[in-house]
Amino acid sequence: MLLSREFIAYLSRQLVARMTPQIIETSDPNTAIELISNTIQDELQVEDRLNDEVRELLSQYSDYMRREGVSYQEMFRRIKNTLISQRKVIRASGRDTGDNMKLSRDKINDISHKLVAGFRKAREFRLKKDPNDVRLEIVRSMTELLAVEEKVDRAARTKIRSQKKEIPEGTEEWDLLHRRYYAEELKKFGIDLSR
Repeated sequence: MLLSREFIAYLSRQLVARMTPQIIETSDPNTAIELISNTIQDELQVEDRLNDEVRELLSQYSDYMRREGVSYQEMFRRIKNTLISQRKVIRASGRDTGDNMKLSRDKINDISHKLVAGFRKAREFRLKKDPNDVRLEIVRSMTELLAVEEKVDRAARTKIRSQKKEIPEGTEEWDLLHRRYYAEELKKFGIDLSR
């Protein structure tokens, strides 16, 4: 998933804190946090499932690709793009669409629409502003928080690259260092994902 579950939980808590009680009212803030968190996770898992499906398809054609000298990355990209357009999936990764953040602007907008729809359906919520104003506030807040997350991630990756020995991304050592440096960088911004 593009964002860790811990960061999604933090993002959800921050959205609720920023929007209540001026923009939305809720009888149970934990329900709001859960609704936001579940919506974001569900939306990010759509692309994860699509990636898994593409990998499965490519595993069936590995001999053909090897014989024909076809690049795995190129075939992955082509098949994924085809499935995205066929299924009308909104691309989650901002880097694939030229955005600076992990999540694309289109995906943030899509999530904001789904969150407002979820707020309007649930009895625990009352929108105190026009639904589009609520949606725009969600987009603004998410964009701010994701911009900080992007800085943190970039700083953690820079620290890993500055090591004396090269540590390939995806290895256990890289993952451990990334988690450690990521947590250190978050603390510099006063962010504790456990709260």
